[in-house]
Amino acid sequence: MKPSAPTRNIALLALAQALLLINGVTLVAVSSLVGLALAGDRRLATLPLTALVVGTALATLPAAYFMKRHGRRAGFMLGAAIGLVSALICAQAAFQGQFWLLCGGLFGAGIYGAFGQQYRFAAADAVPIPWKSRAISLTLAGGIAGGVVGPELGKLTRGLMEAPFAATYLALAVMAGIALFVASRLEIPALTAQEQQARGRPLRSIMSQPAYAVALLAATAGYGVMNLLMTATPIAMDLCRHPFSEVAFVIEWHVIGMFAPSFFTGGLIRRFGVGRVMLTGAILMLACIAIAFSGLSVMHFWWALTLLGVGWNFLFIGGTTLLTETYRPEERAKAQGANDFIVFAVQGLTSLSSGVMISTAGWHTLNLLALPIVAVTGLTTGFWMYRRSNK
Repeated sequence: MKPSAPTRNIALLALAQALLLINGVTLVAVSSLVGLALAGDRRLATLPLTALVVGTALATLPAAYFMKRHGRRAGFMLGAAIGLVSALICAQAAFQGQFWLLCGGLFGAGIYGAFGQQYRFAAADAVPIPWKSRAISLTLAGGIAGGVVGPELGKLTRGLMEAPFAATYLALAVMAGIALFVASRLEIPALTAQEQQARGRPLRSIMSQPAYAVALLAATAGYGVMNLLMTATPIAMDLCRHPFSEVAFVIEWHVIGMFAPSFFTGGLIRRFGVGRVMLTGAILMLACIAIAFSGLSVMHFWWALTLLGVGWNFLFIGGTTLLTETYRPEERAKAQGANDFIVFAVQGLTSLSSGVMISTAGWHTLNLLALPIVAVTGLTTGFWMYRRSNK
């Protein structure tokens, strides 16, 4: 591998992450509305997005083991190819008015997401240990393009064809095709034959480490609460009679909040420690909930969702960085795969419950449900920091 390969790979992974997040953010911004139009029942409106998350959850372990055997590049190319086909299926569902076909297409998009979740781990594997947090951060920083381009893409393409948002899904197929090309340019060495054959410690032993448990909790709570509130936001704002342009504006800034801090989150972790950064993430999420309780104007949604994004960034990057300290090279597939499976299984539950709860219980109840989850995460992280500093 060339001396410049780690830097080149991180740049390519950041670009691939950007394309993945353009896909994901656009799907979040439009698919609940498409699902509502096709299903005609608000309780089912978020079911397509639930299919997206379930696809991600079910594919996390297979994706990790596929890459262990065949390498990162092959895995990322396969994921992007699945994403391309899935976007075409979603477009066909929009043309034909087929709700369940839309769910199938979103399930396939979730598989693409499962492979894409490995971008951050691939970046961490490409650099020495002291630089892992920065490599993870810079790779995830590519996701800021999703916040800027995704909602705008939905607005620009919404009415280009007779079926609303059909052109949006076709545009996402093009994005996945570009991601396939980017993945083919990666130069990431595969595991050695010895590392592929080695089993390492049992998964139970790896997961029983306090650091692994805290890392998993941070990522799971961060993603679960973020997804619970983000998925419901387009419907909540629609119920408040805010126009789609305002919905796109709020989602755009939410995703910017998720990924813009990535340019400095790695530096914050190196300077202040991973525990303090995760604890700050939990505090920011508590601030999000407080603002969401205080009003229903566009600016209330904007402040709440932006802080939600930054809180997610600190919890997720902090959790990912801490996770990389808990396993050996031969154990990474099962350690990373188990982490992502749990994270996205919980995300699937929050997606499914989000649509039902926003339609039956309302926006305030949804935030009330998130409150104890964030509080427990903050307290657990603080206790772990205390125990670690006194060893």
